[in-house]
Amino acid sequence: MDLVEVLPRLHMFRFPIGQAYLWRDGADLTLIDAGAIDAATGIEDAMHGLGLDPAGISRIIITHGHRDHYGAAQELADRYGAEILAHRLDAPAIRGEERVPDPVLLDWERPLYERALTVPAAPPTRVDRELTDGDELPFGGGARVVHSPGHTPGSVAIHLPHHDVLFTGDCVAGVGQVMLGVFNTDRAEALASFRRMAALAPSTVCFGHGDPLTVDAAAVLRSSADRDSGLQVEHG
Repeated sequence: MDLVEVLPRLHMFRFPIGQAYLWRDGADLTLIDAGAIDAATGIEDAMHGLGLDPAGISRIIITHGHRDHYGAAQELADRYGAEILAHRLDAPAIRGEERVPDPVLLDWERPLYERALTVPAAPPTRVDRELTDGDELPFGGGARVVHSPGHTPGSVAIHLPHHDVLFTGDCVAGVGQVMLGVFNTDRAEALASFRRMAALAPSTVCFGHGDPLTVDAAAVLRSSADRDSGLQVEHG
């Protein structure tokens, strides 16, 4: 696992597949996603390396119900007393009560999807608070939940207006170029969510997959959202 500083108060944990983020408000810590089932030790070690106590984790926000984003959430929450939050539409899948909906795959996505399935299955994970669009969360000066369906029905982005930071989950990716994320249950809905995120005009964008965007982020996000989505075929 790699540890990457994005901003002085924001770090990224990069796993073999996917990534998670740590936001710091002094001793109060927030995780945006939690990696796969084997990610807890790496997250803890990285936090200790930053001089942080994992006991400061107050909340773990799951951007959507895919195994590489919440596998370690229960272990970390149980160990440190953190609250787990997810959108109400993905919460049943995260709890193990329902199957996460299957994506509608483009031909070029199929080999990528087979690789993604090598991530170990996530255990049933409690959700302490079910989120809805527009909810305000007590970190980062007032974080806002942005419902962004299309990748999954209950995908969310997290916007920190006070800091101009946006966490996109897997609706948007930054792998090679900024683009619509892969493995969507509803591609048209995902594109609409992408455009909604671009309208927020953030100065820092943190993706579920790919390097964070910190230079000309608002312009890049907007032009990418408006671009012909056929360019994804070239990337794939």
